[in-house]
This record gives sequence, C-alpha cells and structure tokens, in this order.
Amino acid sequence: MPDLKITTDHLRRDAYLYIRQSTLRQVAENGESTQRQYALRDRAIAAGWPVDRIHVIDCDLGKSGSSAVSRDGFQELVSEVALTKAGIVMGLEVSRLARNSADWHRLLELCGQTRTLILDEDGIYDPVGFNDRLLLGLKGTMSEAELHFLKARMRGGQINKARRGELRIGAPVGLVYRPDGALDLDPDAEVQAALHLVFATFERLGSATRTVKYFLDEGILFPRRLRKGTQKGEVLWAPPRHARILQVLHNPRYAGAFVYGRSHGRPRPGGGVSQIKVEMADWQVVMPDMHPGYIDWARFKANQEKLTDNAQAYTIHRKAGPVREGPGLLQGRVLCGLCGERMSVQYSQEHGQSVPTYVCKETATRRGGKVCQSVPGKVVDPAVSALLVKLMTPMTLEVSLAVQGELEARTAETDNLRRQHIERTRYDAELAQRRYMKVDPDNRLVADALEAEWNEKLRLHTDVVEDYERRAPEEAAALDTEMRQRILDLAEQFPRIWSDPRVDVRERKRILRLLIADVTLIKADKITVHVRLSGGATRSLTLDRPLPIAQIRKFKPDLVAEVDRLLDLHCDRQIAEIFNERGLRTWEGSPYNLKKIAHIRNAYRLSSRRQRLLDKGMLTTKQVAIRFNISLTTVHAWGRQGLITKCFSDNHNRGLWELPAGRTIIKGNAGKHPYPARLQSATAQSTEQGAI
Repeated sequence: MPDLKITTDHLRRDAYLYIRQSTLRQVAENGESTQRQYALRDRAIAAGWPVDRIHVIDCDLGKSGSSAVSRDGFQELVSEVALTKAGIVMGLEVSRLARNSADWHRLLELCGQTRTLILDEDGIYDPVGFNDRLLLGLKGTMSEAELHFLKARMRGGQINKARRGELRIGAPVGLVYRPDGALDLDPDAEVQAALHLVFATFERLGSATRTVKYFLDEGILFPRRLRKGTQKGEVLWAPPRHARILQVLHNPRYAGAFVYGRSHGRPRPGGGVSQIKVEMADWQVVMPDMHPGYIDWARFKANQEKLTDNAQAYTIHRKAGPVREGPGLLQGRVLCGLCGERMSVQYSQEHGQSVPTYVCKETATRRGGKVCQSVPGKVVDPAVSALLVKLMTPMTLEVSLAVQGELEARTAETDNLRRQHIERTRYDAELAQRRYMKVDPDNRLVADALEAEWNEKLRLHTDVVEDYERRAPEEAAALDTEMRQRILDLAEQFPRIWSDPRVDVRERKRILRLLIADVTLIKADKITVHVRLSGGATRSLTLDRPLPIAQIRKFKPDLVAEVDRLLDLHCDRQIAEIFNERGLRTWEGSPYNLKKIAHIRNAYRLSSRRQRLLDKGMLTTKQVAIRFNISLTTVHAWGRQGLITKCFSDNHNRGLWELPAGRTIIKGNAGKHPYPARLQSATAQSTEQGAI
C-alpha cells in the first residue's frame, strides 16, 4: 500500500539513495551493511519511482560522517535538494547521512523548504510536519551522541593504557621495541653515536641551528627511519635539517620518559584537524625513567628551557635568543632601567667598525611612544668585559683544562662516528658483492642490476673513506702535544685570550651568559650599570657618558697653545712633522699634515708664520728692491753674500729678508772702478756713491 506522505509532486521528482561507511576497512569487511544500504532501492521502487530515476550516491564510501567538508557525495545530495530535483532522500539510518548536527539540520531545513521526503529503515518522514521534524532532529542528535560515545570508549581505553605507560606509540629513530614489547636503544652503534652527538653538540653550542651547521661542516649524516612504503622500517642516512634536529631535541622519549598528551587536535574551518602543541606543564601523562634513553630527564628539561629562550628571538617580544655574530657583548641580556623592558641592539659604523648601541624601543613599538633611552655599547661593553675578566681570572686554569678535555672527547666521538659510518658502507658494499656473486650468470637482467648496485656501494664507500682520510690529519693536528702545551700556557693569561680578536665573539657571549643573568642600564648624567650574576650576586658600575662629537673633534687648548708657540719658529708643514714625531694624532687617530695645522690657525685666528715675520719688520724681496733702489736679482745676490738674511716662511724656499741691525749697506759699483757692496756702521759718514 503506498505511503500517504508520497504525493504526485514527489513522484515527479527523482529519488536519491545516499550510501556511506566510515572507513575503507568497514567497506571491505562489513559487506552486509553495504548490501542493506543498496537494498533501499527496492523501497523506492515499491513507492512508485521508476528504476531509471533512482540515483545512487556512493562516492563517500570510506569517509567519516563527522563533517561534510570532504564528502563530495553529500555536497552533491544537498545541491540536488536545494534545486528541487529530489522528491525523496534515502539512507539506511540518519548516521549514514551525517553525524554532525549542523550538517543534518541544514539538510532538514532544505528538505522542509523544498518539501522533500526522507526515508530510512524505520519509515518515511516529511520534514514539513512538526512531529516528523522533531523525530528526525532527535535521531540526528542521537547519531552525533553515538559518535561521541564511540570516540569516548576508544579514547578512554587509550588513556587508561597511557596512564600505565603501556600504550604502544611508534618509536623514533634511535629507539626500537624488543620482542617482549619493551622499548630499548637501537642496537646499531652508528645510529646511537649520531643521536649522542646531537645532544652533546647542542649542550656545547646551545643552538639547534649551530648543531645542524656543525653536522654539515663536518660532513656527518643523520639517520631517518622510513614509516611506510616498500622499504618500511629501513634506516636512511642524509644530512640533517633544522626541523629534524628540533624534533629530536623536543622528543622526551630520548630521555627515557613515557609522555602522553603533548598535542591535541583542533578542527579547522575548512575541514581537517590541526595539531596544537601543549605546554610541558599540561601534558596528561609524564613518566620518567620508563626505558633507556640517550639523556636523563633533568638534562631534557634543561634543553627545553634553552630552546625556549632561543625561540624568544622569533616571537613578538624578541626578548633573548641565541648568541649572534654582532660585536654587541650584552646582546639578549640588557634591561632598561627606566621601563624594565628588554633592550635591543643596533649597530652603526664608526671608523670602519661596527659599534653597538643598546636601545629600548618597546614603548615606541607597542604603544606609539618614544624611545626610552639609548646607551652606547662602546662604553658599557668594555666595562662589563673588564668585570668578567676580574671574575674569571682565578678559574682560568681549571677552565682551560676542562676545555682541553672537551676538545679531546669531542674529536674522539666524531672520529668514532665516522669510523662506524665507514664500517657500515663497507658492509653494504660486501653485501652487494655477495648478492651479485650468487646470481645466475645467465640471468643478465638481474645480474646487471646487482652489478650496478655493487658499483654504487663501492663508490659510496670510497667517498666516505676519502673524506675520513682528509679530515683525520686536520683533527689530529689540532690536538697534538704542542697545542696542549699552548692551551696550558694561555690558561694563565685569560685577559689576553679574552681580548684576542681571533676569538669568536659568539664564544665571548656564551661565556658571559654563563656568569651574568642580566644587565640593567640607566643613562643620566652618568651611565649606571647594574650587573646581576647567575648566582644572584650583583655588581654596580658608574661610567662617564661619551662626549658629544663636537667636543671630541674640538682641539685641546694646550694643543692650540703649542701650535701658537711653534709658529714663531716653524712653518705649518714643520709643525705637522714635529707633532707626528711626538706621536700626537688627531681625534680620528690619523697623523697631522699641512692642512690640519692650517685649519687650526684659521679656526683659532692664529697669525701665520709669514705674518709673524712681517710683524717683526722683515721685508719681502720686492720691498727690499724698492727700498735700496736695486733689482730683484741684486737682492738675492746680497742674500748669497750674507749682507741680508732670508728667513723662510714655508718649505718652498719662500720667505722674508732681515736687514742687519745698526748697520747700513753700501751698494757696489760695476763701472770703471768696480767695488762690491758692503756693510758699514750706521754712525759712520759715508762719502761713497750709493751709500744710504
């Protein structure tokens, strides 16, 4: 008997059968459910729909009904209902159509507006009717609750096993499950050595990025275990990447701990789930010392703190971060004494060198205010450096011996890892050789492939051996007897080592961070520096502010007075030579020259050497010629005869003539009775022609 809810208008439209199962495993193993869903076509045929107008939508088999985003079949069904093409929508049960109330009620709303019927195994419903709509809404809610219950049961069992530490989670590279189910270190010695080197290098360098650079510089490969594919479970070796090293450093399983709840899922608006990291304090289950590890739990927590400090250089606050290449000694350790915020470092060029300046611009950046203060690092850094030397001097010998031991251990560890890698490549080459030797010679296709594999393994082994032989002499030379003795000799001279320009600035910063927690700067009439040491003790320094550039460039009064004194006897070039012989330099550190002395004369209105000679009554060559009514050539001839004396005003033989005091010059005669010019007392009466 036809259902009274089905009308002629419904039969004029098509019937749509929606088929879905949550996983491909259910599709493969639960065939009865699939047959029951396809059997609903008979219900539509019995209700009056012809077979050619019954559309089966089964492209969502193997997809979850928790969201409609990734279900193309459900989206198609909704579109057909919205276009008034569907007279009835069929599904085995509500959970097949949707397990999300939002998706289900959206479909109900569309069906109510287009007067589309809904059919499940229990009956036919008209969403227009209040009772049917209420019943369908309850079924949708129960379907969503059912999904929640299923997840809660599975989740509860998983959490219960996790609380006992028995939940089996995929082991990272370097850890393997034994046959009895216990987690242990990988028996491969090369894999173990690579993991040990990662943690040792990070502890020494304090930066994941520098750890990666160390591996790349040394040519050391890092293992990776394949998780899927035909080679699943095999270990591949490749140069490490920054993300890979961070995964290792952040993974607590390398510390021998069982941890559950390090992340949780969050649905994305466009579909899918995002994994959100959970803070270490909020992890659900933390059970240290559950299995052997590469480091202990205390060292793991210390590594996390160091990584967190380093990561602050990339956050919005940029508070600390790892040591950088710049010359700013206090980078990442300076606090503003006015507002308490972290001060950043800016660099400028002075005399061709980078000079740091510590600037507090948090207020300007965050609140649109002004820069609190800027303190020149060229004043603060030397003072803190001197304090550090003072603190470190009693411990230099012990520190140097520890450094020597660390260098030896580091080199031995690296050499051992390279030897293991050589042994592995040799084994791979021998294994490829054995495979090639066992193949049937007549099977040329297989033999050629195995021969090529053998050649490739041999080439790889040869490259590794050559690399080891190239690096070994360099490392051996770095730690010979002479170098050890040199380290011990330098241990007693730590101040010279600290100021040696060949020491990397990052090493200085790393030493400083071991001893100094932070430095607070206050700039007033003087610069106050409060140094807080790692142990809690404090030191305070008071420093003079650097002079303004105008005062620095200004010549000192005693220098100007010395120039004024020397101008009585020397010209500008001679004064510059005298200053350079005395070791005097300009404010820029350059030697004096003619132009610099002339600039001092002009700036301070000092009379030149020539003017001073004129003021003493000396005459120029032209003036002497006019006074004695002689030619310029005769003036120079008198100078050569010693009748007058020439005083030079510069280094170009230019000068003035000094007349003899209390005496006159009798001009000579070149006529019939010649006689030379001569000097005569001014009191004597001269009767000769040409006398003055």
